[in-house]
Amino acid sequence: MIRTVIFDMDGVIIDTEPVHHHAFFTQFAELGLAISDAEYASFLGKSTRNVFQQLKQKYHLGPEIDDLLRRKREIFNARFDTDPDLDLLPGVRSLIEDLHQHGVQMVLASSASKGTIARVFNRFGLAPYFTYIVSGEDFEESKPNPAIFLHAAELSKTPVSECVVIEDSTNGMAAAKAAGIYCIGYASPHSAGQDVRLADLVIQDFSELSAERIKALA
Repeated sequence: MIRTVIFDMDGVIIDTEPVHHHAFFTQFAELGLAISDAEYASFLGKSTRNVFQQLKQKYHLGPEIDDLLRRKREIFNARFDTDPDLDLLPGVRSLIEDLHQHGVQMVLASSASKGTIARVFNRFGLAPYFTYIVSGEDFEESKPNPAIFLHAAELSKTPVSECVVIEDSTNGMAAAKAAGIYCIGYASPHSAGQDVRLADLVIQDFSELSAERIKALA
């Protein structure tokens, strides 16, 4: 029986991808980088630090990684704080509440920074539902490396065989499978170019899930 659900955040709980896209491409323009849509799609699921480490090596960028991160967060935060339409994805709050009511532990394991996670959790009142929050900025390597999910399972004190990961990115699904954790792939209309074939179960909408269905998985 499943006892713990490990949620990704961006593209699963909330669609901040347009905000990230705006921040990245504003910064790419400032840096004189012509990043294709295909290359950008390969970044989804990775931490911003790992993205800039990759870009710095590939394009020989001058600024230090921490300066690149600081500028990205400035642009992101300005858009996040002024976007009145930003909301949780349809059905996800109902699922979170259902899992909570049925005693299923929830852990967040997101590649996002701690600051971005805090912004989302504060704005939408999510903290009471999650026992642990794990940020990708604490890991040397991003998804598809499984370290973040293995750490989330360890914190939850739940065997990986009794955990489920909900992910929308190719990198995230690969990380879940590498960790040996059952993976629900959310085929999000907001996460273009992602391959959900690695997932054990693919959903199109969160109304397809319930605490009862999830507990019976695996």
